[in-house]
Amino acid sequence: MSTPSRRLPHIDALKAIAAQVIVLHHLVSYGPIARAAHAALPLLADAMHQYGRMAVQVFLVVGGYLSARGLSPRGGAMQARVPELLWRRYLRLTLPFLAALMLTLGACGLIASSWPEMVPTDISVGQLLAHALLLHDVLGYEALTVGAWYVAIDLQLFAVLVGLLWLARRGWRHPSRLVVGPLLVAAAALASAFVFNRDATLDAYAPYFFASYGLGAMVHWLGLWRHRRAGLVLLAVAFGAALWLDWRDRLALALATALWLAWAEARQQQGRPLLPQRWNATLAGWATPSYALFLLHFPVLLLTNALLAHFDGASPAVGVLMLVATWALANWLARPFHRWVEAPAARFDPLAWLPRLRTA
Repeated sequence: MSTPSRRLPHIDALKAIAAQVIVLHHLVSYGPIARAAHAALPLLADAMHQYGRMAVQVFLVVGGYLSARGLSPRGGAMQARVPELLWRRYLRLTLPFLAALMLTLGACGLIASSWPEMVPTDISVGQLLAHALLLHDVLGYEALTVGAWYVAIDLQLFAVLVGLLWLARRGWRHPSRLVVGPLLVAAAALASAFVFNRDATLDAYAPYFFASYGLGAMVHWLGLWRHRRAGLVLLAVAFGAALWLDWRDRLALALATALWLAWAEARQQQGRPLLPQRWNATLAGWATPSYALFLLHFPVLLLTNALLAHFDGASPAVGVLMLVATWALANWLARPFHRWVEAPAARFDPLAWLPRLRTA
């Protein structure tokens, strides 16, 4: 966990809320627990099932914001080497993902007799390798766990952002190159909003989602500009035009998230935080293991659903209690998973043992 002085409370709030919404969406979408939730709380469960998945857009905007902040914190040219950046990002995403995938497959083995429809069959070496390379959707393999598509898209989006900033660094020698990177990112985000995001067949590729990711990056860079408000108005008008041309709920949520993030960041810079200082540690505690929770909650859901399936005829109230227990258990397990798997993965580099290869 980062030190309190380096935390961004408004980012922590978005991550914490979005992670919980995604977990609840899956809880009301799979198995006996979902059926019990729909029977006991039909309106709430239907709304969470229908719209809960849209919380991923919050993570896309936040991801773009944090990536731009890390790659170009002051709006200058990117300095880090591209291969090392992509390698580190791959390890940070993939190692926890593969650990969670192994837990999911282990859970599938345990529930094979009680919930066979959720157990994948005929898993091939190619399918496992495609997951390890985050290419399962691109190569046409069925995902072995929920959310696998997001992990792959996150890496693609980061690679596109790095590529655009590298192009700005290498392609222009004039001092104006410091603004070329953000302009290229803005152009790519608008191309996504007006063209690529309107074609659902492209949802396995970064251009489909770059509108949301680019919005987050632009919020960071506009926050460094003295004409921030004018820039945000232009951004809102441009994306509003894309929505007027073809309304998409997910893109509208991404735009709303980006504008809220810009407002919250401005308040933070003015010394007017959204919440009292004493709440920051609580927000950080919920936000820090959000990726671990995203990865880990599905194997927990498989096991608790299989347990409930043994009690045929259990009342909806029992199912709702099991839903609450699943939610609490997943959140509790996410913390040690973050500490012992995700955090070490962010520091692990197997090429460190091969200095000559790494230098090459």
